[in-house]
This record gives sequence, C-alpha cells and structure tokens, in this order.
Amino acid sequence: MFGSADASLAGDACRAAGEPDGPDGSDEGVRFVRVMGVDPGLTRCGVGVIDGAAGAPPRLVDVGVVRTPSDLDHALRLLAIERGLEEWTTRLRPDAVAVERVFAQHNLMTVAGTAQAAGIAMLVAARHGIPVVLHTPSEVKAAITGSGRADKAQVGTMVARVLHLSEPPKPADAADAVALALCHLWRGGSVNRYAAAVKAHEAVRR
Repeated sequence: MFGSADASLAGDACRAAGEPDGPDGSDEGVRFVRVMGVDPGLTRCGVGVIDGAAGAPPRLVDVGVVRTPSDLDHALRLLAIERGLEEWTTRLRPDAVAVERVFAQHNLMTVAGTAQAAGIAMLVAARHGIPVVLHTPSEVKAAITGSGRADKAQVGTMVARVLHLSEPPKPADAADAVALALCHLWRGGSVNRYAAAVKAHEAVRR
C-alpha cells in the first residue's frame, strides 16, 4: 500500500554509544532502568531512550525521529507513526515510556495531530504492558534546566551536558524526547523503579 515511501517512515536514528557495557564488567550487577521519551508530532515524532541506575550517570541508548510526509493521508500518517514507535519499542524494550502532555494551542489542527500522535505512543506502550507517564513541557524544562521557561536551545544544551554529548541531539524534537526521558528518570514516581533504586542506594550509603 505504501510502496517505497514506507521505508522512509521508519525512525531516523542518530546512533549513540550508551548500551550497557560489555565483557569488561564495569557495570556488572547494576540494574539499569530504561526510559523512552516521546515528543509527539505528525511530521516529526521525537524518540529518545536512556538508561539510568542509582549511583551512575544516565546514558543515552538511542535517539531519533519517526517522520511522515505532510502530503500523506492523515490516517496513514498515524499508522506510520505507530509502526515506527512499535519498532523502537520492540528493539529497545523500555521499562517506562514518557510522553509530553499536549495542551491546546492557537493552531487547533496542529494540536489535534500532536494529541493523536501522543495517543499512538500510549497505545504502543500499553500493548507491551509498559507504564506510561505524561509530563508537561514546563515540568520537563524545569527538570532539565531548572527553569520552566527555558527555550528549546537551552533544553538541548543541558541534555548534551547531562549525557556528555558533543552536541545536542538533532532535530530539536529528538532532544526534547531525550529531555522527557530524563525528566521521567528523575521524577517518575511510583511507576519508576529508578526512584526506588535511588532510595535503596541512599539507604545503603547511610
């Protein structure tokens, strides 16, 4: 049905070193929690996956975007996003999925498409039995930069700094997705095993 266009709809991934360490055993016995952040959108749906563990800095596993062409039928664009997010979820098997909470904007057509993409992300996670949490843009900005009014450039800069990257993930949708994952890693609450691991780690240190 999709022809050659279907191949171009898979996630554009900027691969990053960040998989758990191998035979050197430097992370042996450490329980990492994997979080996938999704910055929903019809044209570009950002996806960022990070690992975190108590007593260890978070690290980037993969980041990219799922793209759909604007001239494709709307229903087929949603199907393409579902397929792209399904591939990311199956391949990287996150423990939790963080999705940006969508608010009404001036452009109702844009916000409608964004909300539908967010719903697709939640559906894919639910299909795999993965907990989903929604974070507001201001919550994410505050968690990453300390200010709920930070702009995209500031968020991207802090994402790169926290994860020790040479530059922020691109496009901005990808950086925002990583920021969502970091926000959840730090503020995930009861569905986030990272929070429990941190508490256990601190208790041992006492």
